[in-house]
Amino acid sequence: MTERPSQPEMLAKRSDFGVRLSNSMAKYGPLCIGIDPHRKILTNWGYNVDADGAEMFSMRMLQASRGRAAAVKFQTSMFERYGSKGFAALERVLYAARQMGIITIVDCLRGGLPTTISALSDVYFKKDSPMLADAITLLPYYGARSISPLVEEALSNGRGVFVASLTSNQEGASLQTAIRQRGEYEGKTVAYGIASCAQKFNEGCTGMGSVGLIVGATIGQWMKESGVDPASFSGPILSPGYGWQGAEAKDLKTVFKGTKGNVLVTVSRFIASHGPDISQLSMATESISLDIRQALLEATEEGQDDDDQD
Repeated sequence: MTERPSQPEMLAKRSDFGVRLSNSMAKYGPLCIGIDPHRKILTNWGYNVDADGAEMFSMRMLQASRGRAAAVKFQTSMFERYGSKGFAALERVLYAARQMGIITIVDCLRGGLPTTISALSDVYFKKDSPMLADAITLLPYYGARSISPLVEEALSNGRGVFVASLTSNQEGASLQTAIRQRGEYEGKTVAYGIASCAQKFNEGCTGMGSVGLIVGATIGQWMKESGVDPASFSGPILSPGYGWQGAEAKDLKTVFKGTKGNVLVTVSRFIASHGPDISQLSMATESISLDIRQALLEATEEGQDDDDQD
């Protein structure tokens, strides 16, 4: 008869992704390289716009990422467009990333009823799965609690999730800052309720939790309307929008003021635009990583200064 894991063992498992990601960020900095094989980039690199081109692009981006970024993020739609061959390519690049010891995030942005998204656990969290990843992204707009069973599956397998709360697309503001009319967070914004639900999964974790948020770097102008305070969140925060989408260092300092080393900034096309030459990709990766690290360090220090004044 198999013994049930003890409480400390269960908590260690639930904390596993957060610990691994935190260690990687401390070692390599707060950069996550987005591996998004856009058609235009494949063409610019001289690759075919097909599954083989997407795979070759991804392998080269992995080479530039190794030892220079805390994690990589794969956009599934960029592979899915090629059908079964695209998924096979994604399987191979995920395998390559695991062999290289790189933390992987699959940006599938899935959501739905618990019965329909439960299969994602088998796809991304089971050790024998060819699509095994360290974390995936989720959309909570069937209700934040609809994803709870899948989140629990991730944690019990030592994996993590990032839940969309404040996305970088401008049209998202009207939904995410809408006021909830009923329920536990009545009178608060939708984004606040999502962030609060995510935070509950991190309770009891030492250090950074394994359940994260997606908070865009471009949302500074309506940050206060959301009621969400990234500085009070103890899980990782995945932040798109830097570089190609318009966010700059000053935006990181505004949005993430007072955070304490848990913000992971994703950059994709800006780095990819320097390819396919590996040395150029590596130099671009190192340069932007330093810029992001400095901006987030200043954001932390500004938060500390405000605390001292209080």
